Amino acid sequence: MPQAAVDAAPMRGALARLAHLMDILWRRADIVIGGGLLTAMVLLALVTPYVIAGDPRALSPGSRLLAPSAEHWFGTDQLGRDLFTRVLYGARISLFVGFSVAFLSSLIGTFIGMLSASSRRLDAIVMRVMDGVMSIPAILLAIALMAVTGGSVLNVIVAVTIVEVPRVARLIRGIVLSLREQPYVEAAVAAGTSRPRIVVRHLLPGVVAPLIVQATFVWAIAMILEAGLSFIGAGTPPTTPSWGNILADGKALWQIRPTLIFFPAVFLSVTLLAVNMLGDGLRDLLDPRQGPSL
Repeated sequence: MPQAAVDAAPMRGALARLAHLMDILWRRADIVIGGGLLTAMVLLALVTPYVIAGDPRALSPGSRLLAPSAEHWFGTDQLGRDLFTRVLYGARISLFVGFSVAFLSSLIGTFIGMLSASSRRLDAIVMRVMDGVMSIPAILLAIALMAVTGGSVLNVIVAVTIVEVPRVARLIRGIVLSLREQPYVEAAVAAGTSRPRIVVRHLLPGVVAPLIVQATFVWAIAMILEAGLSFIGAGTPPTTPSWGNILADGKALWQIRPTLIFFPAVFLSVTLLAVNMLGDGLRDLLDPRQGPSL
């Protein structure tokens, strides 16, 4: 075989795999739409400080409750602050909280779930603690934690992470318990493979796909909890613009100026829809029972 053909073989294989992936994604409209919307929202949040010259906390008493116009695209609030600027800066806080909680809860929950599945004695103790945390409604537990720690973005992340870790831990525990019964894992144990090697080579790859899907749903739940906490004054400080704070500021005046509620609610709803669509699409794509997969 000519050397040129041999050198081109890996490239053709990579292009074929890329074409296969694009074909699968093209047929998954929920992944394309959800991922596109979420990417657009993240990019918008990242570039906001560089393209928006205004200060989201700048007060202008002479420009209170203005209607949307060319100067103020979304109007102004009761303190004269530009609502468009505040909504865009609020996206940074809400998305950051959602991503941070999804990452931390996935990391901690995976460790706890795998640790629990490794020992029956540990399982009995750890899972009862997780059950106890899950028995408390998420929003009530988050409010209680915020009442103890005080309002800040970091404390919101910590509180919501504590709320979400048990759900991830139980998911990972169930998957690991199922994987341990698989023939290839039993063969590795019989061959004398060390436990860390079994975890890295046989158990972790099996939990990656469900964990990614669960992380998207945790992201959405974290954004809802952050908005709810900020709305009732138990989340991010009032001086820090977030979608929950903006909704809280406008709730008393929504009959006079509905845009105070409408615009932040639309941004929050679209972002939540995007995250949930992406999660649903990934669940169907990564589940071998749902048809073609990667």
